[in-house]
Amino acid sequence: MNITGVVDKETQFPLATTPYFLEIMNTDNTDSMSRLFVLLSAYSFGALFLLFRAVRPRSIFYFYGICYNLMYLLVLELDLGVNGLEIITAHVNTDLDGLASMVAAQKLYPGAALVFPGKLSRNVEEFLALHKDTLKHIRTIKDINIDQVKRLIMVDTKSPGRVSKLKELFNRPQVEVHIFDHHPRAEGDVKGKVEVVEPIGACTTLLIERIRSKGLEITPLEATIMALGIYEDTGCLVFTNTTPRDIRAAAFLLEQGANLAVVADFLGRPLTPDQKALLKKLLVSAEHHHINGNKILIARGNVDEFIGGLNLLTHKLAEIEQIDAVFTIVEMEDRIHMVGRCALKEKINCKEVMECFGGGGHPAAASATVKDQTVDEVAASLLEIIKERVRPPLTVRDIMSSPVKMVFPETTIEEAGKIMLRYGHTGLPVIKDGKLVGVISRRDVEKATHHGLGHAPVKGYMTVNVITVDGGMNINEVQELMIEKDIGRLPVVEGDRVVGIISRTDVLQTLHEGFKGRYTTTYTNQKKYTAASTNIRPDMHRVLPQRILNILTRAGETARSMGYQVYAVGGLVRDVLLKVENLDVDLVVEGKGIELAHKLAETIGGRVRAHEKFGTAEIVFQDGYWVDVVTARVEYYEYPAALPQVEQSSLKHDLYRRDFTINAMAVALNPERFGELVDYFNGREDLQIGAVRVLHNLSFIEDPTRILRAIRFEQRYDMAIEPQTLRLIKEAVREKVLARLSTERMWGELKSILEEADPEDMMDRMSELGVWDYLFPEITFWEVQPVISEMPQALMILRNWGWAEPAERWLPYFLAILHWTTQETAFEICQRYFLGRRQTDKVLDVIAHWRRALKSLSATGDVPLSELTKSVQTLPREAYPLFLTLLEDKNAIRRFRLVMESVHKNKPSVNGKDIRAMGFQPGPMYRRALDAVWRARLDGLVQTREEELEYARNYLIQHNAPKIEPKKPKGNNAQENRTVFRNNGKTKGTKPRV
Repeated sequence: MNITGVVDKETQFPLATTPYFLEIMNTDNTDSMSRLFVLLSAYSFGALFLLFRAVRPRSIFYFYGICYNLMYLLVLELDLGVNGLEIITAHVNTDLDGLASMVAAQKLYPGAALVFPGKLSRNVEEFLALHKDTLKHIRTIKDINIDQVKRLIMVDTKSPGRVSKLKELFNRPQVEVHIFDHHPRAEGDVKGKVEVVEPIGACTTLLIERIRSKGLEITPLEATIMALGIYEDTGCLVFTNTTPRDIRAAAFLLEQGANLAVVADFLGRPLTPDQKALLKKLLVSAEHHHINGNKILIARGNVDEFIGGLNLLTHKLAEIEQIDAVFTIVEMEDRIHMVGRCALKEKINCKEVMECFGGGGHPAAASATVKDQTVDEVAASLLEIIKERVRPPLTVRDIMSSPVKMVFPETTIEEAGKIMLRYGHTGLPVIKDGKLVGVISRRDVEKATHHGLGHAPVKGYMTVNVITVDGGMNINEVQELMIEKDIGRLPVVEGDRVVGIISRTDVLQTLHEGFKGRYTTTYTNQKKYTAASTNIRPDMHRVLPQRILNILTRAGETARSMGYQVYAVGGLVRDVLLKVENLDVDLVVEGKGIELAHKLAETIGGRVRAHEKFGTAEIVFQDGYWVDVVTARVEYYEYPAALPQVEQSSLKHDLYRRDFTINAMAVALNPERFGELVDYFNGREDLQIGAVRVLHNLSFIEDPTRILRAIRFEQRYDMAIEPQTLRLIKEAVREKVLARLSTERMWGELKSILEEADPEDMMDRMSELGVWDYLFPEITFWEVQPVISEMPQALMILRNWGWAEPAERWLPYFLAILHWTTQETAFEICQRYFLGRRQTDKVLDVIAHWRRALKSLSATGDVPLSELTKSVQTLPREAYPLFLTLLEDKNAIRRFRLVMESVHKNKPSVNGKDIRAMGFQPGPMYRRALDAVWRARLDGLVQTREEELEYARNYLIQHNAPKIEPKKPKGNNAQENRTVFRNNGKTKGTKPRV
């Protein structure tokens, strides 16, 4: 409803020009009765106005003022009293992000008033001094009746201690609290009916996203205010807490007309004289501390009056000193203000430190206010807390590659080049008598090879003045050393022994998340694994059976007692994250895997099968279940599609040799780290987005079976082969790498596909990618595709009919693939894939008999059930799903079901013992008689056991079955009645006695 239409243009009713009156009438939060009340009041005052104008013209302006103010108070009371008051607030010392968030929230709650809980920051005070009149409903706590508040919208905070007197509202059940905040949750935070709490750079961003989703319009001034909030809290989009969402929000504001000149003016204000004086005090008092390898500055000061902008001064200190963290402690008036800034929140968490003083904030920036202590006392407490809380920096030992591939001075350039290519190294240490004597780089090798010196020893071309590091050096020191000396790799030495090597790539990956180095995948945003980043222990307890958990726990305890690290790897980790049960346990040991297997077997029971050549073992339990234990290893391939050569290595190498990122994760099992997820290659993220991704570009060339595995995982988990990996598959198929693969390895992967719950989609994908032609060149996929596509439904129907699924789950689909071929072709395929005699016979039986059985069940007229059964039973039961897909009419399907049910229900009770009791000699006639009884039972000719016995007797008599002759009594001629042939004292046809 818009009331501008009720304004009388002739009378110039003054209330029509009251913005607040119009706003109340046009506000969505004002109900119909309230609008009517305001409208009637307006008309009443209008009538009085006209009357007074006619009677006392000169006094009209006095009356105008009275009417105007009475109407304003009436509308104000209506807004506050009838509907209750909605207020939006931020934290005490409201900054620009708090102000911007309040303005943005008012777009979502248009009837709400902006209420500041206390002091404002200097920037906000200066901004409001210029623009206060352009903002709607700005009030202080003194302007409102707190008892009339029905809804409190909190922005940029959720701490009850930071909203002054408004915290009284949290204990009132009638007050509805809505929270929008970007600070991490802390103990004691307010709980709201609506909570939007997400870790992004600016709280304003959260609200802008909701403004955009609702399609609300904002003015250029509002866009400028919101831009001030984002730019202040993200340091003009360069602070480490800045997210892509903040940048997108800032871009949106620029599109809406945000004025960057105003933003720059308010954010770039020079320091006031008081701030300059305080900054000087802080610089003079600054104390430098080195704690766990981190450079930390603590500055303190005292001033008589409150000086705003301590956070800005702290930031400037950090810029001046170039250190890891800055903490400022300043006494102002009757309390102490603290601010912390951390360059790397992974090293020092400012939020955790400030929470110890009752404050809060972000991991990279936080603050607190302390009472009843001196600056020196607070500084001493702060130092102790930092010592407890600061995480030690990563050291060389944490990220170095170990063990190291080394060469000798006499090793040829050509051989050194092969080793570098095989392992992906860019340089190799050169060792003589166990000591480091030089380093040969890939560049050195390439230059020597270019000049035809591949036969020359590396000692002539290696760098001899080698700079080394020790394992305890922190990463920042290594970075400085690499920059100073312009070195790409540094051997790690303990004593005279080379224990590892650290490369420029290792350092960059650690210091700069997203840097893509030697251990790369086709993923373009690879992240560095942080050991403490994720622990999936709760998921393990939810998904894994207790027996598996016990094995994993014991494995970790055993490894710790031996000084090893042990991990669960591969499919088990993947399926735990997918919440899918997986009973296959694969353990990787950074140590001697076989030794750990023996000791673990002593603890949990079982026997060990060891393979010394590969450093692997299986622990086999009495029930046949087994656990694989391997030494962390690296694999290389002498030529495409070759079997891998194996050498001992580290966990990182071991994971890098695996097929896909989703299978290249590990979980630490040692007690102190149990459940920690090790994810160097973003496998968890690929699981979340549903991507099957190889770890390197030559993956399918080295091992073509990975093509089939990619298809299997894609379809099993409803994922997608990511574009780069798909391109590599197509390229590998085009290069015919599958033709180099042994049929034995190919069959292993094909069999795994056929054993899946839904292999038909996998076979479609194999055909699409050109893989089918390498598996079954004799069979075109379109010939069998109609049958394959109907197999899932056929299997479901048969299960409902009581058909038991065979132990060889792959066989029904294999029979479906081969049923159109000739027996000769089928036999060749079975031989090619090393099928046993029994399985081959089943395949040949299906090809020989399925057409005849199909014709029998599809025949018109009445056909005895026994005849139908006889034709169906020429097929193995594994062929029943195939056979059901081939039946086209309902009558044939009905007959097939009748056969299956009748076979199950009409088993005869007569057996061979019954026939022998009748006096007939054992022989082939037994089988024929029993078959005849069974057919008679199927056709309803016999029903009881007595009838079965009678039918069997008559059948045997009709077919002249020989009777058992009675035994003759023993006498003098007993020897003559024996058929004994003697030859040299031995009885022919019997084993000689021993």
